Formats: sequence, C-alpha cells, structure tokens
Amino acid sequence: MNAPFRLGAPTVREAGPDDRAAYARFLAGQPDASVFHDPRWLDAVAQGSGHASRLLLAEQAGVIVAALPLHAVSSLLFGRALVSTGFAVGGGIVGDAAAAPALVAAAQDLAQRLKSPTIELRGGVLPQAPGWHVKQDSHVGFVMPLAADDAAQLQAVPRKQRAELRKGLAQPLEIRTGNGAQDRAWHYRVYSESVRNLGTPVFPRRLFARMLDAFGQDADILTVLHEAQPVASVLSLYHGGAVMPYWGGGVLAARALRANDVMYYALMNHARGRGMDRFDFGRSKVDSGAYHFKRNWGFVPQPLSYAHWTADGQAPRDVNPLSPRYQAKIRLWQKLPLPLANLIGPIIARGLA
Repeated sequence: MNAPFRLGAPTVREAGPDDRAAYARFLAGQPDASVFHDPRWLDAVAQGSGHASRLLLAEQAGVIVAALPLHAVSSLLFGRALVSTGFAVGGGIVGDAAAAPALVAAAQDLAQRLKSPTIELRGGVLPQAPGWHVKQDSHVGFVMPLAADDAAQLQAVPRKQRAELRKGLAQPLEIRTGNGAQDRAWHYRVYSESVRNLGTPVFPRRLFARMLDAFGQDADILTVLHEAQPVASVLSLYHGGAVMPYWGGGVLAARALRANDVMYYALMNHARGRGMDRFDFGRSKVDSGAYHFKRNWGFVPQPLSYAHWTADGQAPRDVNPLSPRYQAKIRLWQKLPLPLANLIGPIIARGLA
C-alpha cells in the first residue's frame, strides 16, 4: 500500500506588489477573513498614517495557504510595534492554522530587523509559541442579525432602550448618508469633538479620507442633523454581509436629543436596505460605558482573543486609554479648546494604531 502523500512545511515570504491579486483571491476563500485583512484597509492605513504595511504569505507548492498582514507602527510617545492590523480591532493570521508557527517565526524575524520590540495580533489563529501572551478577558465583540424591517428592528430593541430611542425619534432630526465632501466635514467635526470630550486625541483626517476613498461603495457616513447642524455621525464599513459602525460619536447636545440612539437605529435600517444581514457593533472593553451601552441594545458580548510578543528585556507598549498612567493626561485633554486638540491630536493619535 502506498504511503499517503504529504506536502512539506510551508514557506513564508514577504509579499510584493505583484502578489496583491493572489492575496485578494486567497482572502475570498477564507470565511474567517475580516475587513482588517482587506488590502484596501492595509493601503488606507499606510497612506493615512504613514505606517508601512507588510504582508507575510505562507505558501505550499506556490499556493497561498495562510497570511499575516501587518503595519509597522513607529511613535515617539508609544514606541515601535508590528500590529495586525493598524487601527483595527481584528486581524491576525488567517488561513491554515498549520502554517501559523512559520508565520509567527517570520513575524518575529521581521520585528527584529525593523527594531520593533513588540508584535500585536488582534485575533485570527493565535500563536502557541514561547514568549507569546494571549489575553482573552479584556475585550468583547458584539454582533447581531438585523431584523426583517424597520418596525421589527424597533421591536428588537429591549424595552428600556427602546423607550430612549422613541424619545429620539420624536425629535426633529434629519438623517443624511453619503461619502462626499459635506459628509466628511460633518463627520470629522462631530467625531473630533466627541473624542476630545472623552479625553482622546483624534485620528488624522486623512485616515478617514483614505478609508472612504479605498472602500468606495463599501463605506459611507451617516449623520444626524438637528436644526441643520450635525449632532451625531458615524463612518461605517460594509463587509461580508455585515455593517460595522467604526468611527462614530456625538456632540454634547446629542445626549439630550438621543441622537446617538437614532443614529444607530437609522444605520441598522440603512444597512438592511443595502443588503446587509448583520450589525457588527465592534469591540468594547469589558465593563466599560460602551460595553453596557451595547448590551442595553440587546447585543450579547462575545470574548475576543489577542496575543502579543515582546523581545527579551522589553516591556509591551501601553496604548490602553483606561491605563492609570494616562488618567491625568485624559482629564487635561478634555479641557483643551477643540481647535488646539484637533491641531496636535492627529500627531499623537497616529501612534495609537
């Protein structure tokens, strides 16, 4: 009887420009691939922040079997790191789990060549190698099917939250969607004020612009207006049948108007009209305000797993806004005039990838 044929161990190499089409075809066959593996995400982050994208491909017999997209982050304040992927809440190794050890080893070699003491993998196939630390209790994701129609969507919201939403729906609010210059201006105006109020520096305007340009019809902005002024706005991505409201917020007036509630309800209905069947509310830190807000909408938290590696003798970088070391800085940032926060914020925030 003939022995079974076995392929050899996968080989890993760094992708070049000519590999883009093959990588896209590979992703199309991977049910676990996220929008954060998408070449458009990799390019938009690189162009919008200056963090170079690096793509590792594992191959057998010349065929891609697994991949690890990365961004090389460099910041004077937050240090250097390889992250998969920049500004994302997902990513990591995608494809054949058997190729993970080879990709992990290649990533560590790349980190050493780039003098990046840290690697962060935000999901995907997790490493089982010495020196890697896996965290599964800090963040959760929230995904729920969309209802059949607008009325059913309203009824799907738990009673207490639905009462708040109805208060917002009774307000004279207008909903606008698009990705043109006016939509982008409204979004940045609202989002920058929202994150300043939270004590967080705003991301570069060009990051949002590059995302919208790269994703085209697979991204848009929904804005809630009150008396012709934007009070809540969200930039969303559409991928694999799900809408993901990714960068959103509201000004101070939004709370009394329940504009954020109206915004997310309107987005659910808008996404259904675009053919989506799921609402991906994204990631939140366990027991945070955003965590409880999403649970109030009836979303069930699902644990997320992350892994990080640090070179010998190095400490992992700390970009957690809830870290005690940043609390005084956050309080100070909340008091900054908005024009000043918007001037220096993007310089700081690009290092938070």
